[in-house]
Amino acid sequence: MVEEKKEESKKEEKKEEKEEEKIDPEKSAEADNGVKMPKKFKALVEEIEKMSVLDLSELVKVLEKKFGVSAAAPVVSAPASAGATAGEEEKSVFSIELKEVGDKKIEVIKVVRDLIGKGLKEAKDLVDAVATGPQMIKENSKKEEAEEIKKKFEAAGGKVELK
Repeated sequence: MVEEKKEESKKEEKKEEKEEEKIDPEKSAEADNGVKMPKKFKALVEEIEKMSVLDLSELVKVLEKKFGVSAAAPVVSAPASAGATAGEEEKSVFSIELKEVGDKKIEVIKVVRDLIGKGLKEAKDLVDAVATGPQMIKENSKKEEAEEIKKKFEAAGGKVELK
């Protein structure tokens, strides 16, 4: 009788140990760094871990375009001081607008393609649209970047305006 109680208590202890060791596979899985994640994401995270940095960068760009979001941190601008007026401030952010293409259309298309980061067709369509009116190439560029872009277009034979 004493032996039966000992066996029953051992069985109960084993059950408790097994229950403690059990992980609900549907609810979570533990990653190498100790972070718990849903099992449905485990395979995805493993695939991402195998990717190179360049592939990850491309993946981020694809996801940004697909879902219309940006991975960049939002920029909060400080309010202008009460003593400064719009006439006294030097403009630090510019938009680049392509006004004319000039004789070297192919060179201008190359510059546009490099700036907008899209394919040849999109760049060509944008340059072709300049015939109907000025086209916005890039917005919210810093002064130095805008000046550099202007020089590239002028070297390629195009005319741009910084706004």
